[in-house]
Amino acid sequence: MNDELRQRLVRPRFPRSAGYDAQWMIDNWMGPSALWLAEWLCSALDLRPGARVLDLGCGRAATSIFLAKEFGVRVVAADLWVKPTENWARIDAAGQAGLVTPLLAEAHDLPFAEGYFDAIVSVDAYHYFGTDDLYLPYLSSFVAPGGGIGIAVPGLAAELDDGLPEHLVPFWEPDFWSFHSPAWWHRLWSRSGVVEDVRAEFLEDGWRDWLDWSEAVLEVTENEVPRKLVPREVGMVRADHGRNLGFTRVIARRKLPAEV
Repeated sequence: MNDELRQRLVRPRFPRSAGYDAQWMIDNWMGPSALWLAEWLCSALDLRPGARVLDLGCGRAATSIFLAKEFGVRVVAADLWVKPTENWARIDAAGQAGLVTPLLAEAHDLPFAEGYFDAIVSVDAYHYFGTDDLYLPYLSSFVAPGGGIGIAVPGLAAELDDGLPEHLVPFWEPDFWSFHSPAWWHRLWSRSGVVEDVRAEFLEDGWRDWLDWSEAVLEVTENEVPRKLVPREVGMVRADHGRNLGFTRVIARRKLPAEV
């Protein structure tokens, strides 16, 4: 089963993720494939060995382990819902105890010095706490001027300004209104005044990755939580068939201080 599962979850466009055990990835499920999204996100960031990186909303720290292993960066794995002791066990078992520090943190009350991080990333989490006009100015204060900020989140090809499409109605939850288009994110970040070089993109055929991952999780996991939640997700993505749903990546740099 493990070989079959690995073959199902290998994506040529995500070669780094292919080196990770497929069952381990599913056992650490907290939504769409975190490693695929992290790899896509980091391909657009300049992460250098030794850099200090905040992984905000890290869940079970799979993305933090990935960042440390693949890029040699020092990661603070911050999450509100997963206890640091639980994440520490995973981090240590993955051999990344020297590079990853787990931390309990609420996204609006971060315990860091201003300018401390070289980069801040957030995978499948930022849309839950970062969609208001005030959040990016707050978050950006913790990254050094010129440092990168990047997110990868479920999103929309275009805003649903004309209402919810009929085929999505049976599956829609209030939380899903936090899904937005690249244009929406680009406007939000650009007008903040605290970042520059804003780029927002939609992952080509990302809905297929989302569906394949979710179907695999549903088939092999014995975890009660995904078995309860994933069927709705599978039905929604399958019904939409790429018309609206996918993944959005947003990248920017904190502005340098203005010259006097």
